[in-house]
This record gives sequence, C-alpha cells and structure tokens, in this order.
Amino acid sequence: MTTRLADIAAQAGVSEATVSRVLNGKPGVAATTRQSVLAALDVLGYERPVRLRQRSEGLVGLITPELENPIFPALAQVIGQALTRQGYTPVLATQTPGGSTEDELTEMLVDRGVAGIIFVSGLHADTSADMQRYEQLRAQGVPFVLVDGFSPKVQAPFISPDDRAAMILAVTHLVSLGHTRIGLALGPKRFVPVQRKIEGFVRAMQDQLALTADDVETRLVQHSLYTLEGGQAAAAALIDRECTAVVCASDMMALGAIRAARQRGLDVPKDVSVVGFDDSPLIAFTDPPLTTIRKPVPAMGQAAVRTLLEEIGGTPAPHSEFVFMPELVVRGSTASAPGDRKRP
Repeated sequence: MTTRLADIAAQAGVSEATVSRVLNGKPGVAATTRQSVLAALDVLGYERPVRLRQRSEGLVGLITPELENPIFPALAQVIGQALTRQGYTPVLATQTPGGSTEDELTEMLVDRGVAGIIFVSGLHADTSADMQRYEQLRAQGVPFVLVDGFSPKVQAPFISPDDRAAMILAVTHLVSLGHTRIGLALGPKRFVPVQRKIEGFVRAMQDQLALTADDVETRLVQHSLYTLEGGQAAAAALIDRECTAVVCASDMMALGAIRAARQRGLDVPKDVSVVGFDDSPLIAFTDPPLTTIRKPVPAMGQAAVRTLLEEIGGTPAPHSEFVFMPELVVRGSTASAPGDRKRP
C-alpha cells in the first residue's frame, strides 16, 4: 500500500498524505488536485475505490458500420472518451456482414434504455434509404446525432467533414506538382459523402484544368467499394486510362491504389501519385508514407457528443449540419508528374 501511495504521489506531483486524503474521500483537497490524483490512478492502472467511481449518467449508443477501416475505431475512441468524461457509459454497436442491421442495433439500444444514440456513416448517408426510421426514433423520444452524411428529410443535428473542400485540396496539390490527368476513386454513388466529393472534384478540375464536367465524370471518376480491394480495382481502371495521379475517398482505398500501381510495374510516387482520405492511425508509416486529407476526427467526435448532450439536456442544437474543414497532409506518396507519360 505504501509503495502504491508513493507511485501515485510521484505521478500526480503531490504528497502521499494528499493521495491518502483523496483515496479515503476526505475533505480539504482542491478539485484540481483531486482530479490529478484520480488521473494518476488511471495512468498507473490502479482501480479506483468504489466510493470514487463516477456514477453513470446513463448509456449512450454508438452505431458504426464496421471496425476494419481504422477511421471508425479512431472516431469511436474520441466519442467514447468524451462521453466517459461527461459521466456517460458508451455502448459500441457495430454492423457486420450477415449480422445485425442498423435498425436491429437501434432497437436493441432503445430496449436497454439508452439516453441517446450517435450514428456514424449510417443509413442517413444513403440517399436510397428510407429516412422514416429516424423520425420514428424521434417520436420515441430518443435524442440522436448523425455523423458523416446529410439528409434534409431528417430533423436532427448532423456532423460532417467538408468533402467538397477536401477534393479541392487534393486536386490543387496534384496540379501544383504538374499533374493534369487526375482520377478519383470512391464508393457507390448513392452515398452523400461520395456525391459531395464528386462535386468538389469536378469543380476543381474545371477551375484548374479547364475540363468539362461531363469529361471529368465520364473518364476520371471510378466507383468501387470502400475497401483495399475496391481501391485497387478503381485505381487499376484509372491508371489504364493514363492517369498519373489518383485521389481516393479513403486511406484503405489508397493502399489498394498503391498495390494496383505496383502490379503494373509502376512506382509510387515516381510514376503514379496517390492521395488518401481520413489520415487513419498508422497511415503515416505505410510504404510510402501516404499523402492524405486529414479528417478532423477529434473535433467531429467531440462536437457529436456535445451536441447529443445538449439534446439529452433539453436544449437541442439547431437542426442543421455542422461542417468541419479537413486538412492536406503531404507525405511520400505524391511527387511531380512524370515527364515521359502521355498527357491529355
């Protein structure tokens, strides 16, 4: 016990006597000092005494489409930490192929009496889906916030990255390197983020390379799946159309694009430049390190929690969309356009 007190005191930068007062719930300790001691307990892996554990304000559901793409666990971690700091217990519900649907997960969470739900990249992003499910949820009195995707049919707060601006950043970077034949690899067209990325990409290609919208959409946009294999297939088609650069709608797709280039005996970035989207954890350590558009995950996750808690507290945010600006992160997968490649 003495050793433990000494460890905690050293970690928190306070005396052992102060640690003892906090652990025994005694008065006379400043709130900030108390928090430092509790943080030291957590960092050192000690279990908090029962009397010091924060009483849960309730459960909050978080529904994600999958966890294989590292951007979803990253967002879930930010949201989970923010909820825990506010005294709520996050419940992560993940869709899996052949497993529970979004509707089934929602029903399960509602049955367990959650205080609210955060949907990430759910059916709200699919323009072909029936948005009535969200109105039914609202009618049940369950507060919710929707991340990544927008529908004017749903009266709820939305949290989104600026997908159009992201594509303009990517195209501007590649044009500055001399690329004129730039392709876009992304997911199925029915999703709102996909449609917005196409809009931004087309606008940038029109403004910076004087191409027509029809020409860009017909020859330089390739739909596939949001997977490594999907990125590989889409990039292969674009490289076969003599693209010297490929912008991808996710980092996973970008890794597939690099594989497609290498299968054709091409070097990344000497022959083909590749840009990702998300800046997922560990993506800076790929070969080559990936140039990507960083999705503002911490800001988006914290905003989703803050907005949901306002809904739960009875002071809802405006039913509108909060849009967060992405950032270009230049690494090793983009370089000057190859001078000996065919140009349009």
